[in-house]
Amino acid sequence: MTRKKILIVEDNTDLATILSLHLSDMDFDVKHVADGHKGIALLQNESFDLVILDLMLPGIDGLEICRRIRNQNHYTPVLMLTSKSSEFDRVLGLEIGADDYVTKPFSIREVIARIKALFRHAEAFSRTGSASAEEKNSVAYGGLEVDTETHRVTIDGRAVDLTAREFELLHHFIKRPGRVYSRAQLLDLVWGYGHEGYEHTVNSHINRLRAKIEQNPAKPEYILTIWGVGYKFNDVLNRQG
Repeated sequence: MTRKKILIVEDNTDLATILSLHLSDMDFDVKHVADGHKGIALLQNESFDLVILDLMLPGIDGLEICRRIRNQNHYTPVLMLTSKSSEFDRVLGLEIGADDYVTKPFSIREVIARIKALFRHAEAFSRTGSASAEEKNSVAYGGLEVDTETHRVTIDGRAVDLTAREFELLHHFIKRPGRVYSRAQLLDLVWGYGHEGYEHTVNSHINRLRAKIEQNPAKPEYILTIWGVGYKFNDVLNRQG
């Protein structure tokens, strides 16, 4: 089995060394850089299974690095390291696309638990696209076609690139057309534990998803807002798959 590669971008050398030692003992292939420019350079030349990213970095800060990671074609999980005083940046990081965060000071056991959870989540989802055995691999509504096995999404035959989170949101919707999901329910289903109080992160991802699949995001056809409740997939659309 190929060892999972983890990149730590953290300017606190002592903290990064402790993290690297524990993760290496768990048979992860770990690399560490201490500033944002070096982190970006590594990410441009190598692929990683996880990036552990400090918010406050010399050169390029963690938010900008996260933004650039999310602009890449392939999806890389991001675990952010934040301080207790950086509530705004923590929320912004989640909205940009960080998968989870840990606040400093933290225990190594907590970080390792979060890392294991991120890998479990990614592996479970990648096996079948979260589709149960009785579900069809490909489902189409109107001009939208979603293949839950290959994660391929097309609009009128045109391929649409979605991040893993965006795909999961869309997949939860198309599995239950007409079901209304609250923001808290979607947060729990897609992001899992540790994000209570960040329901507005769902709004940001819904907006980005709409921008990619809706002809007019201001007047969505697929993902509808149910005011005061949440969101649902339009069950009036004709299912073709």
